[in-house]
Amino acid sequence: MLLYTLIMIAMMIRARRFRTSAVLLPLVLAVALSGWAASGQTPRRGSLKRPVIDSAMTEKEAFDGLDPKCPAEIRKRQRLIDVKYYSTDGQVHQGQLVLDFELVDDVKKVFALALKDRFPIRSVIPISDGRFRKDGRWDDELSMEADNTSSFNYREITGGGRLSYHAYGRAVDINTFENPYIKGGTVLPHGATYDPKVAGTFNAESPIVREFLRLGWAWGGNWTDRKDYQHFEKPPKK
Repeated sequence: MLLYTLIMIAMMIRARRFRTSAVLLPLVLAVALSGWAASGQTPRRGSLKRPVIDSAMTEKEAFDGLDPKCPAEIRKRQRLIDVKYYSTDGQVHQGQLVLDFELVDDVKKVFALALKDRFPIRSVIPISDGRFRKDGRWDDELSMEADNTSSFNYREITGGGRLSYHAYGRAVDINTFENPYIKGGTVLPHGATYDPKVAGTFNAESPIVREFLRLGWAWGGNWTDRKDYQHFEKPPKK
């Protein structure tokens, strides 16, 4: 359409002024051809159509190294999903989460909101990734120190005593370094600080926090005995 329009303009110019057309005609055609060529270009890397890929695991890879104590009924409930988000470099990235199948729709709604609002999320990579392993096992601390967002991990709560909702794929930790776990003098990940003014940080008025709450999730930033600003969970209905 662009090419046709510009050629018609060029023809009109030529019909009016031959001398002017000698200068303008090549210019008009050059613009038309460049516009035509651009329309067929590959979308730029870091766009919605061509996101930067942070994780592209197969299901086998996503569950490799899972704690052998994880019951089969829990493992069978988990799903590997793709999500898109603006990362801290301002580009669109694509990562993956593993979580309980009942919560897939909720999490997709939250990530759609984050994408719409350009809320920065550093990375979303299953904790089975080799960068987050210690002695071959999934390690939550390594994932947190990398500021990585994740969900399923068959483990106990911080401090131990009982299974975390992460062990059931019913919890998500987002932007762990900006949104640390704080209890007394303990701050995790190590070296993190909580500053609500920093991009990627949650507070009670954050649209993502409000969306999680609307969908029936709990936010660790509302807890009184400790603060876990990165943490969202949704226990199963009794």
